[in-house]
Amino acid sequence: MSDTLSAPPPALELVDATRVFTRRGGLFKSAGKAVRAVDGVSLTIRAGETLGLVGESGSGKSTLGRLALRLVEPTSGRLLVDGRDVTGVSKAEMQAMRRDIQMVFQDPYGSLDPRVTIGQSIAEPLKVHGLWDSDGPQKVAGVMSLVGLDPSHADRYPHQFSGGQRQRIGIARALTLDPKILVLDEPVSALDVSIQAQIINLLQRIQRERGLSYLFIAHDLAVVRHVSHRIAVMYLGKVVEMAERDNLYRRPLHPYTVSLLAAVPIADVRMRNRRRTSVTMGEIGSATNVPPGCRFHPRCYRARLVAAAGGVPTERSGDALLPRACLIDQPALKACGGTDQVACHFPETPETRSEVATAVLQDIGYPPIRPITL
Repeated sequence: MSDTLSAPPPALELVDATRVFTRRGGLFKSAGKAVRAVDGVSLTIRAGETLGLVGESGSGKSTLGRLALRLVEPTSGRLLVDGRDVTGVSKAEMQAMRRDIQMVFQDPYGSLDPRVTIGQSIAEPLKVHGLWDSDGPQKVAGVMSLVGLDPSHADRYPHQFSGGQRQRIGIARALTLDPKILVLDEPVSALDVSIQAQIINLLQRIQRERGLSYLFIAHDLAVVRHVSHRIAVMYLGKVVEMAERDNLYRRPLHPYTVSLLAAVPIADVRMRNRRRTSVTMGEIGSATNVPPGCRFHPRCYRARLVAAAGGVPTERSGDALLPRACLIDQPALKACGGTDQVACHFPETPETRSEVATAVLQDIGYPPIRPITL
């Protein structure tokens, strides 16, 4: 009991977070439907942990990352930082809280002002928070050295640096305030593969040295596997699977996760040439017209397999015969094998794994995705 009471709170916690956008009408268009970009998402990030967040474009990952900093205000739900509920705090209190949680953006050049030197960009958070003093230049030099930049280059401008160096500048800027949490929104997607490896190894080293927590948002499943401790999979605003990293890649539960794994490029030519499985999903659904029931059912291979096998009530949807539950009931995120969670009426458990999932796992091999190394 004493251990429970002394356990530290999560570094970051979102409780039933929802964000709804409503398009305003204009001269040539009427007001559109509401878009539930994030729809009732709950997740926690422990101190020193990296939570990977994956999904296709349009799944709500970046909006969720911005909710974590309250750069986007939640329509409903709660945000807790170090156990403190900061959902309704004032702007002044929120600005102070942002010393503990910072963001690294996808486009390193777009996130820097081309008119000021990188030294000025890195120093800006200290000045905004009233922390610039006689030690300011030393702090800037220190974080530049930490991320592998030469402090003597502080008077140069962003265009004088490569893409990888500019991302290091963005990381240095985020670290200036000594935060506890970093939200990393596609931090390596715009970089060459070799540079990606350098940035990822840098982030892991900084995490070990400073005990930081990361929310790591990405498309690339190889990158996410290398850097994460746990992984959440998002689809149309919902988390559909949450699992320990190795469990997710070796025993995926949700058919959407299996479909994402099936799309992973294979570097080994011999394995690629004998690849047999292609899970055709079609295009991601519209966030303005989310289907009833399970929102993945229009693209779900498993729903079709379960309906074809019989034994469950079925209905026809378009040209497909699907389980009735998939069409009318939205599955809740629930435990399925230890701490792993899945939102699916018919998950791919080891006991019920379909031939499709088995073939996908065989195609990507074991371990399914190799770590990135220099």
